[in-house]
Amino acid sequence: MSSEVATHVQEGNGGHASPGFYWAIGGILTVITAVEVAIFYIPALAGAMVPLLLTASATKFLLVVMFFMHLKFDSKIFSGLFLAGMVLATFMTVALTVLFHVLPRLGA
Repeated sequence: MSSEVATHVQEGNGGHASPGFYWAIGGILTVITAVEVAIFYIPALAGAMVPLLLTASATKFLLVVMFFMHLKFDSKIFSGLFLAGMVLATFMTVALTVLFHVLPRLGA
């Protein structure tokens, strides 16, 4: 646990962050969402829009998983189980995309 997060942890909460810390994370998520909307409406960023939006979305995903799903403060086994499910879901999504959208276009 980083020292920044540790300063926000309450002793009686079983190692979880304080409500104020969750409000701060919510504020950060709001700012990232506003940046995503701005990226969509700025014509100069049209060429880099997809990588920028994917990066912002991945950042928001990690913040939600770490703090609102409590994986940052809980046992590492829960993080491992979540990661295993994410790897499986990602593999299945890529496999189905290749099977139903890429291969038919290649004539395979």
